[in-house]
Amino acid sequence: MKNKAVNFNYSDFEAVKNIAMTFSDTEESISHEGTPSVKVRGKLMCRLHDNGEFIPIRLEFELRDKYLDSHPEIFHLPDHYKSYPYICMWVHNYDKKLLTEVLEQSWKGLATKKQLKEYDEKKTTTR
Repeated sequence: MKNKAVNFNYSDFEAVKNIAMTFSDTEESISHEGTPSVKVRGKLMCRLHDNGEFIPIRLEFELRDKYLDSHPEIFHLPDHYKSYPYICMWVHNYDKKLLTEVLEQSWKGLATKKQLKEYDEKKTTTR
């Protein structure tokens, strides 16, 4: 069996991980091919792809299509991901505010109703 070349730089995931970890019940993890990832309740939220070029982020299909249409320079969808609820963000071409928004949507799709309620209450009181 031939090993696939894994070519990634952990620092490329650092900013994404730091934002993702601000949401409750997120945890750092290691995923496919030893790549760094963030999970919510054991489910993959985002990870650095093993080619090091992009970051798959879990996102409901409807939201995924919206972001693909509105930011084609930041997001793309390789064939492998078309039937899965993920969007892929280029590693070196993103906007921090947009990334935070997408990660928040991703987290909301994985969080429990209780977590969502607590999150919304906290957001309302901190405004």
